[in-house]
Amino acid sequence: MDVKNLNGVPPFITKDGSEIRELLAHRNSAIRNQSLAEARLPVGASTQEHYHVRTEEIYYITHGTGRIRIDGETHDVKAGDAIAILRGQKHKLWNTGGETLRLLCCCAPAYEHEDTVITEAPSS
Repeated sequence: MDVKNLNGVPPFITKDGSEIRELLAHRNSAIRNQSLAEARLPVGASTQEHYHVRTEEIYYITHGTGRIRIDGETHDVKAGDAIAILRGQKHKLWNTGGETLRLLCCCAPAYEHEDTVITEAPSS
């Protein structure tokens, strides 16, 4: 049985600049075809715009407010919102609120750095 607690999972930085805590994936559980992670963006921060060649994602906002752009369409998001991101869709997420933006990220297949294509330069 695989049970992971968020507080016991070490963070790492993804290729787009997000701080991630991978809860369940092939690297740490019996799960083979998807992954579940929590992502955090500090106040005023954003990810680099990117897309995934193979992976589709679901973002579920658990804390805070932000703005997401997917293939040129922008939408404000808040706790309780679920966002569908299909493979190949360029996307970028901003924290527009006054607290850390936290979200669950479900990926199928599981997240891999090699599947992430950055489409903009990092912010300075």
